[in-house]
Amino acid sequence: MFKTERCSLSTFQESDCEDVSKLFTNRQVRKYLGGIRDADSLKETLEDMLDPHSGSYFWVVRGKSTKEFIGLISLDPHHDGIDYEISYQLLPDWWGRGYAAETAAVIIDFALNSLKLPAVVAETQSANISSCRLLKKLGMELERKFFRYGAEQRLYVIRCLKSEGIQGLSNTFIE
Repeated sequence: MFKTERCSLSTFQESDCEDVSKLFTNRQVRKYLGGIRDADSLKETLEDMLDPHSGSYFWVVRGKSTKEFIGLISLDPHHDGIDYEISYQLLPDWWGRGYAAETAAVIIDFALNSLKLPAVVAETQSANISSCRLLKKLGMELERKFFRYGAEQRLYVIRCLKSEGIQGLSNTFIE
């Protein structure tokens, strides 16, 4: 489990399926992620998340004091088969309030400093201006643009962290 100033991140469990399903069926959340999932696809995705492949991690984000569901963050192998990719989905009520940056920073720190990964990447549609801005704020740099899934994508990368963590956040990892 991870804790930030305002959030707790816990490993995805079966009891989280109903909350996480809200992300995959929300048109706003899924606008740049291939659209909402149908029932069969959603069921398969949740089952895969409950029994992740080696090297894949899924965390549910909740308010630290309220336990209210905020979203999902993951770290798993990227399409390139080399790097690990950070992904995040938050319910729209939580957008623009710093929760994505706060939680993504913890996971990037974990990936680079605890897992000792050489890099972390994030792929987003170029049209997703908010996500592009967030990735830059996290210290990720635009590595390249390409066309996939019917749209221009941007691949951002971060290769090292400052010793104090991303943007000086005080991150806590609890086993």
